[in-house]
Amino acid sequence: MNKPSLVAAFLAALALSLPLYAQTPSFTIQADQPIAKVSPTLYGLMTEEINYSYDGGIYGELVRDRTPSTAWDALVSWPMVARGNSAVNVSIDSATGPSAALTRSLRVSVSAAAPGSPAGVENGGYWGIPVRPQTVYTGSFYAKTDAPGLAVTVSLENDQTGAVAATTTVTGLTGEWKQFTWTLKTAGVPPSSNNHLLLTIARPATVWFDLVSLFPPTYHARPSGNRVDIMEKLAAMQPKFLRLPGGNYLEGDHIADRFDWKKTIGPRTDRPTHPSPWSYRSSDGMGLLEFLEWCEDLKMEPVLAVYAGYSLQQEHIDPGPALEPYVQDALDEIEYVTGGADTKWGAERIKDGHPAPFPLHYVEVGNEDQFDRSHSYDGRFAQFYHAFKQHYPTLQIIATTPVKGVTPDVLDEHFYMPAEETFAQAHHYDAADRKGPKIFVGEWATREGNPTPDLEAALADAAWLTGLERNSDLIIMTSYAPLFVNVNPGGMQWAPDLIGYDALTSYGSPSYWTQVMFSTHLGTEVVASTLANAPARVYASVTRDDAKRKIFVKVVNATSTAQPLAIALTGVQKLAPLATLTTMSGRTPNATNSITHPDAVKPAAAKVPIPGPNFTQTFAPYSVNVLELSY
Repeated sequence: MNKPSLVAAFLAALALSLPLYAQTPSFTIQADQPIAKVSPTLYGLMTEEINYSYDGGIYGELVRDRTPSTAWDALVSWPMVARGNSAVNVSIDSATGPSAALTRSLRVSVSAAAPGSPAGVENGGYWGIPVRPQTVYTGSFYAKTDAPGLAVTVSLENDQTGAVAATTTVTGLTGEWKQFTWTLKTAGVPPSSNNHLLLTIARPATVWFDLVSLFPPTYHARPSGNRVDIMEKLAAMQPKFLRLPGGNYLEGDHIADRFDWKKTIGPRTDRPTHPSPWSYRSSDGMGLLEFLEWCEDLKMEPVLAVYAGYSLQQEHIDPGPALEPYVQDALDEIEYVTGGADTKWGAERIKDGHPAPFPLHYVEVGNEDQFDRSHSYDGRFAQFYHAFKQHYPTLQIIATTPVKGVTPDVLDEHFYMPAEETFAQAHHYDAADRKGPKIFVGEWATREGNPTPDLEAALADAAWLTGLERNSDLIIMTSYAPLFVNVNPGGMQWAPDLIGYDALTSYGSPSYWTQVMFSTHLGTEVVASTLANAPARVYASVTRDDAKRKIFVKVVNATSTAQPLAIALTGVQKLAPLATLTTMSGRTPNATNSITHPDAVKPAAAKVPIPGPNFTQTFAPYSVNVLELSY
């Protein structure tokens, strides 16, 4: 090649590259031009009994299989204990229990024992029972014996050292079923999850146990309530609703296994337990009222999903007379939630300890009914819809899949996507039809990371959320799923999940922190904005709260380099000279959090100067950002 041609090639290449350098990425915000109202219920929670989310998760109960089930492995959680020269046999007695709902019990037959050589059973909880110093645990069990006057020793013992953290003696057992309550108080013990509960006796006798229960201190000190650390993480998200009682958990594998809400209310002795679709049994301690109290504690509203005649193993109820009892059951459930003392089921709720009705604006009919191969949902939905509107005309009725014949108020749409698809779908709703139902994005997640999402997933999640915020005239609610995972081996059925925990501690994933950042920095209106010349993987949304004189600028930089953005605001007379920039970032998209490193990826806030309505802000690589401006 001769010299002139080399020069010409260089000049041509330079000319092609000049526009790239000339076009600085810009973000124009027309702060005085609101284009949509932000839904006041935009961010909330979707809950499901999966990954030991209730039992072994948010529900505070520490005893696993507190009442013996009908499963073949019913004794797995109750190994026998024989100290010294003692001897014991443990079995399931199917002929006796403390109530009509609990008809099976744990039979502990001690043939040899003495004060120095007790025998009985132990329970290791959900991969360990957590023990903390200076803590009071409340416990109870139902018991009877063939040796009236027998005493039972209850202890918390360390798995490795055998050290006893707390102990008490329960006396007064008779030949009749009776509930016994007790407390265990620890002293200066080190925090540990490697502990088990012991129930032993010191002389030969047979004892029957059922509904053995142990609770740590709970959130808001509710009896049989929720785990404090997990509830505090949820409270930090400031959720506006809870979709309950779950998706697949609502349906069950079979009709008989559905969430039968009437069997989950009232005393625990009236709750027979039932199998969940994820291969373990639910204690039903987290019953309908407990879900509603969860809502009350976090100041959010229930989005009540009712069983609609379809279960996962393709069992269904045809619309018409056969479905009518299930429609009535759902009407009864709504009455339990909202009814007064002059209603049958409102009075039942009052008897259960909650005099005030709960607010209820949304009811969802079924879950993911697109999987019903009978194609009966059109008819089933219409039957529920008309019944609900007749009795509760202002209720907003949610369909789980598009239906014909009756137009639902809201349509529930679910998305589980790899990261690249989530990024690609960030504009999914920008040109969506506004003439149909409103949209509830009731389940969604970027499926990357195990057991909880990594930073790449969180970046994709944030990109997706900018699209939901921009379109919150249409998207009235959104909730990530699944919410929880017990990270112990055997605790997970689905990954990734928003919040991870073991028996003792918990942590929020990078995607959890994305949710916190977005839900706690949200205005009341979407304002007009234009992102121009930005590279791929840069996304933004803007909302304002005129009453608080705040503008929330959210910028996602999922690239590997820092991105300067020329921001120009119109429609504001004056900006405060300092803004708050909250940033979550990491060195690589694989960065993540875990039980052992819970805070590796976490937002940090800093003050940044704002010289005027036109300024340049640089956003870190692999970062989710919220710039909070005051005007």
